[in-house]
Amino acid sequence: MKYSTLATSALALTLAAGAAKAETSAAAVLETYANIAEAGYADSLITARALSDAVDALIAAPSEQTLAAARAAWIAARVPYQQTEVYRFGNPIVDDWEGKVNAWPLDEGLIDYVAGDYVVSDENEFAALNIIANTAFTIAGEEVDASEITPGLLESLHELDGIEANVATGYHAIEFLLWGQDLNGTGSGAGDRPHTDFAGGDACTGGNCGRRAAYLRAATDLLIADLEEMEANWAAGGAAREAAMADEAAGLSAMLTGMGSLSYGELAGERMRLGLMLGDPEEEHDCFSDNTHWSHYYDGLGIQNVYHGRYTRIDGSVVEGASLAELMAQSDPALDADMQARLDATMVALGEISDAAEGGLAYDQMLAMGNAEGEALIMGGVNALIDQTRAIERIVAALDLGGIALEGSNSLDNPGAVFE
Repeated sequence: MKYSTLATSALALTLAAGAAKAETSAAAVLETYANIAEAGYADSLITARALSDAVDALIAAPSEQTLAAARAAWIAARVPYQQTEVYRFGNPIVDDWEGKVNAWPLDEGLIDYVAGDYVVSDENEFAALNIIANTAFTIAGEEVDASEITPGLLESLHELDGIEANVATGYHAIEFLLWGQDLNGTGSGAGDRPHTDFAGGDACTGGNCGRRAAYLRAATDLLIADLEEMEANWAAGGAAREAAMADEAAGLSAMLTGMGSLSYGELAGERMRLGLMLGDPEEEHDCFSDNTHWSHYYDGLGIQNVYHGRYTRIDGSVVEGASLAELMAQSDPALDADMQARLDATMVALGEISDAAEGGLAYDQMLAMGNAEGEALIMGGVNALIDQTRAIERIVAALDLGGIALEGSNSLDNPGAVFE
């Protein structure tokens, strides 16, 4: 569903007297945009490799300490990756790839054992397949040899039967393997998988510990390979970089489409408002680890990064250059000031959610029906993101860009449809 379509004429950045300078500035803005993408995916790759090292340590010597270290590495890996999500929606190369690394929510019974009251949807016959427990199974009349769990096997099973909930790869598959199901509903507590689920011999819990370790290893290897691919796409000569910079109007459209779609339909709608309407912790983005508040925060920060043309890398260094903010300030200072104020307001609202979660009110607890404090916090973020989107629309109009369509969500555009 589309939220809005803003169709206007060709690019006109400033008055005719300054056209040559504006075109140069647009090119410089797009170069910064590509540089930030390259740095963000590079940081995502660095942290994924650190996660890989922690996974190796867990598999080699399962303990409470090595499991905790692997979980901490996963959380650290989310920080740069979430800041790259603003490159979705406007860049087809990213959109075609993203589902492999960050698809959610998932039917965890596809991967491993689940609680006895796990609900299997009639629409997904593979929701309880349990790849880890089965060395062979039949799909569409053909037997699949799963005796060895490899990255190739997981790729072949991802979104099996065309069902998006059959998530076999990416951050959330790894998250589930490290934390297990969160069986607390909207109560306190995250997933609590024991380290002995990766142990050998009689110490193994949950069964199939060797295969579980193999799945975790294969999923992590695949995540690294996927991130290597996307970093290369944004490096000098990469396909995503060249596509973004080939045409200034199209490149700016991609920037603003990513900013607006992530702000509105994806984050405000599908990741925040929808879960609140349903009171459903299964709708929280990092539902096994209770890391959702930080995922939302860094999504918001990624939008701000793109507008300001500035990204702080995990080593503390800064990638910055000509920005969309500067481009707007030279043609419409008031609109630039309004956009910056709305970005700041969003980060304050998302920061309040994170502060509350770190203080003991986890995001899934905020989703509980009747939790007035949680509803106020989440809706504060939703409303700030909507206001931010309105400013993005005004920038699109001011830049005279054509054919931009922002992603929407029934939770915002047609709430009654959510319960149909």
